[in-house]
Amino acid sequence: MPLISTGDIAHAARTRSTGLGAFNVVQIEHAQAIVSGAEAAGLPVILQISENTARYHGSLEPIGLASLALARKARVPVAVHLDHAESAGLVHEAVGLGFTSVMFDASTLPYDDNVSATRAVTEYCHRRDVWVEAELGEVGGKDGAHAPGVRTDPEEARAFVGATAVDALAVAVGSSHAMLTRDAVLDFALISRLRDAVGVPLVLHGSSGVGDSGLARAIGAGMTKVNISTHLNKLFTRTVRAYLDAHTKTADPRTYLGPARDAVAVEVTRLLGVLSRPSR
Repeated sequence: MPLISTGDIAHAARTRSTGLGAFNVVQIEHAQAIVSGAEAAGLPVILQISENTARYHGSLEPIGLASLALARKARVPVAVHLDHAESAGLVHEAVGLGFTSVMFDASTLPYDDNVSATRAVTEYCHRRDVWVEAELGEVGGKDGAHAPGVRTDPEEARAFVGATAVDALAVAVGSSHAMLTRDAVLDFALISRLRDAVGVPLVLHGSSGVGDSGLARAIGAGMTKVNISTHLNKLFTRTVRAYLDAHTKTADPRTYLGPARDAVAVEVTRLLGVLSRPSR
């Protein structure tokens, strides 16, 4: 099918008050697993590629083009999204490759500088029909908008969205990046206040640290896009480790990457099911 707009599937999810799963791609096996898991669930999904992953591959193009190819051939709507870009140049590259959305992260800058930089990126992307996510507050693990204890102020969020014209906003409500346990405590009342304040889809970063019931409640409270990376990376690595422990003479990477890919696909299917059933 043709490449899907992130904005279209995010708007549809928000209208239905369901969640939209966004999973990070590290290598092509991740992208294959995410698409396979979404096809099994019969639900849309977002493939996310971070600035760190682009750096790992030497540039955005190799993993970006592979992900775009998988998205175009998928049997369900699949969008390709640039995650946590701090460089406007990388945003321009992603748009040129065909990504339908970007997340520009200027959250570590002073508020006025964040507004100015984000507005410039939004203007560039909107001229090219590309959806823009931005970040406000402190989200832990990256010392950006989800740092421990910091929360996004609804009135500031309203002003930020108005000043930048972004299409979605990542907010700080209690989650943190790179958590290895699923015990983050979210502020569901704040999520609802933010939903009412900003009028655009809210994005939960650091969702690997949130349990299934917390994810479902977050969707019910007003969250739309849910980003998950570390949780799948843990599963991928655990599966590879178990295979290598049991097959000490293996040499072909396909023999252990394949099972890891399959395990991630199954978990993506399960997580998309969780996100499609909000609770209050």
